[in-house]
Amino acid sequence: MNKLTHLNERGAARMVDVSAKESTEREAAAEATVILSATAFDAVVSGEIAKGDVFAASRIAGIMAAKKTSELIPLCHPIALTGVEVEFTNDESRHSIRILASAKTSGKTGVEMEALTAASVAALTIYDMTKSVDKGSTIESVRLLSKSGGKSGTYIAKETTGRRSVNSPPHIPSRARPSTLMNDTSGFSAKRAADAQRDTGAQREAFRTFMTSNHLRATQWAKDAGVPVAQIYAFLTGKTRSIPADIAQRLARAARSQVDDMFR
Repeated sequence: MNKLTHLNERGAARMVDVSAKESTEREAAAEATVILSATAFDAVVSGEIAKGDVFAASRIAGIMAAKKTSELIPLCHPIALTGVEVEFTNDESRHSIRILASAKTSGKTGVEMEALTAASVAALTIYDMTKSVDKGSTIESVRLLSKSGGKSGTYIAKETTGRRSVNSPPHIPSRARPSTLMNDTSGFSAKRAADAQRDTGAQREAFRTFMTSNHLRATQWAKDAGVPVAQIYAFLTGKTRSIPADIAQRLARAARSQVDDMFR
């Protein structure tokens, strides 16, 4: 187990001394998801929330929160941020809004907490802006998606297999299946689905390895390619099964590589 660096030899809390660390380019991205009622979701998307533009307010709140992280989290270092971005993706099928926050700096300590704080406060702001419509909204999946720079190097989150929304109904076992009938291809279909899932998982791991081995930072790579960074994270975290062909082509060109090299 790694030593807890925020505790001294007597077990007392301390701010870690980073004076001996090397200054490097550091970047981190985090996500949070707000699950709304159908009425609240429609009001947000249509711009009918009485308090005003939900996305504009939440974006500003997330950026401001990132800048104030050291004042909110007791042992975080004050950091001179060089960039903070907050993006939103709507999912009509779940009545949800996914927040993707990224932070950058050039310094001696990372910006994971800044990205997480930005995503969290942006999510809380969405709740505040919509609570007059529905107070039952929930915030979930607040987590770090990636970080780069520093001694520990690159981290990219694994896919979210097995996670279930707190608003999703519990799994109810179906009745016992009757004996197999002639021309019943369910077993074959299940095998094909399992094979496809394995293939997707292998491509996702290959893509993650490609990013790591080529020192590609998701936000910068997406910017260089002119594509939404949310597409990269959605694939890496299992929210989508694939990257659209046109976006994959742009990413490959930006990385000076071939599409096939990214997935094998």
